[in-house]
Amino acid sequence: MRDRLTRALACGLVILGLTACASIPRDPDGTLQRVEEQGILRVGASPSGELVAYEGEEVTGREAELVAGFARSLGAEVEWTLDGETALVSAMERGELDVIIGGLHADSPWSDAVSITRAYAESDEAGETVRHALAVPLGENALLVRLEAYLDEATS
Repeated sequence: MRDRLTRALACGLVILGLTACASIPRDPDGTLQRVEEQGILRVGASPSGELVAYEGEEVTGREAELVAGFARSLGAEVEWTLDGETALVSAMERGELDVIIGGLHADSPWSDAVSITRAYAESDEAGETVRHALAVPLGENALLVRLEAYLDEATS
């Protein structure tokens, strides 16, 4: 009887563990799922030299190309919001943006308000090496993991 109870308990723990693993990483607000279902990736862009530039509604530059490719990989189109970093971070905190581009540094001071990706590239700015990253909403880990995987693939 005791052996049977031990087996049942062990089996239950294994099932519980497998169920929990299936949902990690996840987005508490469902950002990645929404993007894939609605086909829109809401991207905030702040001008940053060759990385992000815009004239009118046309956004260009290395980061714009990267995020457009990421959107395509999700079956989505980019919906742009053009503004400065402070306004974009505020919009992301309100749930209005999915990704921010604009020459963010991997050691960004915004890391308490948004999740910063791993650095995808480095550049020299005023004699210092700067590691570049993008931002997603805090806690949206499925989106973060998917974006980092895309950046790894696209920049290697």
